[in-house]
Amino acid sequence: MAEATRLFHTTLIPSFNPLHKTKPYTYSHSPPIIFHKRPINCSVSTSDTTKATVTQKVPWGCDIDSLENASALQKWLSESGLPPQKMAIQRVEVGERGLVALKNIRKGENLLFVPPSLCITADSEWSCTEAGEVLKQNSVPDWPLIATYLISEANFMESSRWSNYISALPRQPYSLLYWRREELDRYLEASQIRERAIERVTNVIGTYNDLRLRIFSKYPHLFPEEVFNIETFKWSFGILFSRLVRLPSMDGRVALVPWADMLNHSCEVETFLDYDKSSKGVVCTTDRPYQPGEQVFISYGKKSNGELLLSYGFVPKEGTNPSDSVELSLSLKKSDKCYKEKLEALRKYELSGSQCFPIQITGWPMELMAYAFLAVSPPSMSRQFEEMAAAASNKNTAKKDLRYPEIEEQALQFILDCCESSISKYNRFLQASGSMDLDVTSPKQLNRRLFLKQLAVDLCTSERRILFRAQYILRRRLRDIRSGELRALSLFDGLRKLFK
Repeated sequence: MAEATRLFHTTLIPSFNPLHKTKPYTYSHSPPIIFHKRPINCSVSTSDTTKATVTQKVPWGCDIDSLENASALQKWLSESGLPPQKMAIQRVEVGERGLVALKNIRKGENLLFVPPSLCITADSEWSCTEAGEVLKQNSVPDWPLIATYLISEANFMESSRWSNYISALPRQPYSLLYWRREELDRYLEASQIRERAIERVTNVIGTYNDLRLRIFSKYPHLFPEEVFNIETFKWSFGILFSRLVRLPSMDGRVALVPWADMLNHSCEVETFLDYDKSSKGVVCTTDRPYQPGEQVFISYGKKSNGELLLSYGFVPKEGTNPSDSVELSLSLKKSDKCYKEKLEALRKYELSGSQCFPIQITGWPMELMAYAFLAVSPPSMSRQFEEMAAAASNKNTAKKDLRYPEIEEQALQFILDCCESSISKYNRFLQASGSMDLDVTSPKQLNRRLFLKQLAVDLCTSERRILFRAQYILRRRLRDIRSGELRALSLFDGLRKLFK
């Protein structure tokens, strides 16, 4: 399952910022606890964790399309209390592995019924109880706690209760965490998702470094570096980004839900996961019927193609995602005589001199228009600067649908200029993407590069499509405004001649 996220009712986590950018958590300290366990040899260079060189893949998990491990998982779940299912894990066209209907499934039917005892949460029992106690005594938040738990349990292999689940997880999740910096710079150069991907990688590395300095280095017998290192953390966070769900009916608790996390995403469904108090299990309620042999889908949330790539490592086919959007960057001009005053007004509402806003095929938010009004407003409108900045902020309850007819044309032209500048970046990337140098001496590397390149091309094509639509709307509105002005001037000129 590529990671799911729900904005409202459920869900898989919509965003991740474990360090609140790179600010470390404040941990308390506890006395050392002596415990020895058998580590797995997974070596990386640790002199600089941001430049770790992998010498061995993570030694657990399986190929992303492995059915053998998935069958073992299903057998273990059934023996552990999972009730009989109307679905089975099979190879599928969308998502490598997925859950396929074995019987007729009705619309509105509840499926899964995974009991809480088969879910991994921050309260799950550790095979190494001492390690779990150290993290909890240091108030480690749920995300890094569960990430560390996964690594710890994976290290115990068959002696861990979760060995069958971990063996069925992908050895390398589809995740931008595995893209090298030069690949992010090269393939996502035109998209604003690049900055978010870099920030996410930075946050994961920062989280690992924080844990290593504050806890792991103090308890090396519990957290040996050959096991708890940046590569294993990339793996565990990749799993969390792609599989962790938030369950509203369990007070918003986050959990890994084995079996349920084999469901793949479709932009056309609205089904999501939640805990059902009557059946006392995690369920999904179908929003359509399925026949035997059909793949069953859920929604990972109303997310753009860029967000789906960021968290789950895939891009839906162009035109199939009604929630798709593209981030458009608007910036104040430093040559503006009122630059400092405008910037000060923006900062009052936690905005900056360069801000991104989402554009959908159906239009753009009023916040974007308010920011554009502020960017083009003349010194004579300085009293309205704060009002415009407030309207540009989604953290403010003030009226956002502001109108400034005297500068509407300039604001629309400003947005159009930004839009066309962004389109030109996409054009350059897409034109160059057909001639990117590929290392044909390494077939595996060639396949990887082609795969990443195709994802990038698909993303950029879908985002450019939205910008083309915005460009068309902006040009039409500007044409209407200007033709109206011309008609008014023509009428005025006719009246002037009449009275001569």
